[in-house]
Amino acid sequence: MSTNNISLKDKYLFDLNGYVVVRNVFSAEEVSEINVGIDKRASEAKARSQKELRNTKENTPLAGAGVGEFRKDLGRILEWGEDSAHFRKFLNHPKLVPYFHEFIGPGYRMDHHPFLIIQEKGSEGFALHGGTCDVVSGGYNPHLAYTCFNGHIHNQLLAASIALVDHNAGDGGLCVVRGSHKSNFAVPPDMIDGIDSEFLYQPVTRAGDVILFSEGTVHGAKAWTADHQRRVALFRFSPATVSYGRSYYPSWPQEMLSELTEGQKAVLEPPYATRLDRPIQGSSADEVTVLSRSDPKKAFDKEVFKTGYF
Repeated sequence: MSTNNISLKDKYLFDLNGYVVVRNVFSAEEVSEINVGIDKRASEAKARSQKELRNTKENTPLAGAGVGEFRKDLGRILEWGEDSAHFRKFLNHPKLVPYFHEFIGPGYRMDHHPFLIIQEKGSEGFALHGGTCDVVSGGYNPHLAYTCFNGHIHNQLLAASIALVDHNAGDGGLCVVRGSHKSNFAVPPDMIDGIDSEFLYQPVTRAGDVILFSEGTVHGAKAWTADHQRRVALFRFSPATVSYGRSYYPSWPQEMLSELTEGQKAVLEPPYATRLDRPIQGSSADEVTVLSRSDPKKAFDKEVFKTGYF
């Protein structure tokens, strides 16, 4: 299995800040095609209008100013047939696979159902959350943790946010506390709610850019202030043996699986070790390898356990 390394600059910036922006993953034409598919189904998006579904405290800077404007979520984005083509491509996009290998490792897998976030002007953001060190308790968060050992980056959960519209400075949307993936203390409450916003940084992106960030990085979202509608698609990925979500069990929806390539199917494998006949997405879309133990070892396990694997 061949892998193409990412630049030393991007590796350094990810370790320094807890995120990196990969520019121009999708072309303007591809973004337009994605948005046409979304337009067909925008009415199906569900508003987070109930108090229990809100992601901010009332009357805080992250809560937004719009009356009746709520964040809307739209799921099943890998189940739209031809309109899902670019989202399927995202699973093993040649520009991104080197980052997935570098930040999660070969055998990386999709962990959550991906979905769309849709917001109008005034829509609320999201209070700070996540963190290798939990934002509230200050305890170690093994499910989201970031580590770097002997020059190798490890993320228990990596988020990938596709910008489908421009996010200019001050527009709102995703914000991060840079470097917080290596913090050792809980976040002060005023920072969590955006009252103290000095260190809440909103990356500037253009439609087609992708932000990769560790869930170990403290992050949230600023209220959306731009006149144009906000649209982002959010994916999460984890290492081969790790699972945060459980949507893969007992299987992903058949509508999601029906049009995938072998490489894309490899990314939807359940969690298990790479050496146990796991198909692994290579650096090119059509490159898939399978790692395996020796035949005598597999035959012995069959005799001992009466199953194919221990």
